[in-house]
Amino acid sequence: MTAPEPGTLRVRPGRWAQAPVVAAVSVGGGAGAAARYAASLWGPAPANGFPWTIFWVNVAGCALIGVLMVAVTEFRAAHPLLRPFLGTGVLGGFTTFSTYAVDVHGLLDGGKVGPGLVYLAATPVAALAAVWSAASATRRAVRRRQP
Repeated sequence: MTAPEPGTLRVRPGRWAQAPVVAAVSVGGGAGAAARYAASLWGPAPANGFPWTIFWVNVAGCALIGVLMVAVTEFRAAHPLLRPFLGTGVLGGFTTFSTYAVDVHGLLDGGKVGPGLVYLAATPVAALAAVWSAASATRRAVRRRQP
């Protein structure tokens, strides 16, 4: 294989077009993950105890996602990087279904079958309810403010 001749190597059009989105998601994800970690330090789960902090982090994060999605898609035009930064980045990094899975496994493996199964079922139900109720409340609030 030989090196390309000078001036013949071209970057495909659009190859770097998503770089600002990737950067926004990356920066936001770091901020969200740091906030989640801070929450877990503030309210650590007791050994083999119900992981309330992560439960509420996931529920609150999902509620904020519901508010954000209504605000940026139905209420007013937003900067194109706002949704990737806040939604996928900050709130995606803040909510943690990987830690949820580890916590469920830890509870079940530690013999806490009842709390493990409750956590397994309650987290997705509460998270979906939070998204739906926050999005609905935001829509109602926006409609009241519009003439």
